[in-house]
Amino acid sequence: MSFSDDKSIERLALRPIDRSLPKSEWTHAGHFATALWLTRHRPYLTRPDEIRTIITRYNDATHTANTDTSGYHHTITLASMRATRDYLTGFPSDTPLYAVLHSLLASEFGRPDWLRAYWERATLFSVTARRKWVEPDIVPLPF
Repeated sequence: MSFSDDKSIERLALRPIDRSLPKSEWTHAGHFATALWLTRHRPYLTRPDEIRTIITRYNDATHTANTDTSGYHHTITLASMRATRDYLTGFPSDTPLYAVLHSLLASEFGRPDWLRAYWERATLFSVTARRKWVEPDIVPLPF
């Protein structure tokens, strides 16, 4: 999906909430686009329990099992939301979200493996980290 304007981000961001987003569009960029839109326009939905509910219900709707090995991952989600919130604060409030998204995806946090700089693989992909927040075990997050 191309994010060339804020309307395209909004359209995507609302679809996990109403559980109508095709699973094929729930990409790395789609996750960050949704996180940016929620952070700016619906920050109450970024609280840990709220975002967990949105994602687990979306996963259920797309037949993605939320188990100890698949589906919702609490530590990855909260770390990504923290990265998104921090990144967004570096821009004036009227900066178009698509511009922020393109910048974020080009940054170190836009790489799919960015979390590995902060967590050992075994820790990050543990059942405990999937179920609840686990602090980084390599270096603390910078935000």
